[in-house]
Amino acid sequence: MTLETILVWAVIGLIAGWLASAVVGGGYGLVGDIVVGVVGAFLGGFIFRALGAGQPFGGIVGTIFVAFIGAVVLLLVLRAIRSSSARRI
Repeated sequence: MTLETILVWAVIGLIAGWLASAVVGGGYGLVGDIVVGVVGAFLGGFIFRALGAGQPFGGIVGTIFVAFIGAVVLLLVLRAIRSSSARRI
């Protein structure tokens, strides 16, 4: 993996994570948003492939869109887990 690839992943993760944090509410900071975006990209890719949809449009915009959808799903799941564990205490 080249430095360029890592930087592209970080930028896509940052954009997708930041957008998802803005939509869902509450952010995790710069590094946290990058992690949420990168994990969201994998999750979004899995979701889109499972639905047989593929990438809705090409290029970097499509990649960011898929990562954004995955990041939103990830943040909603994290929020649900956090609220259910808070109720138990």
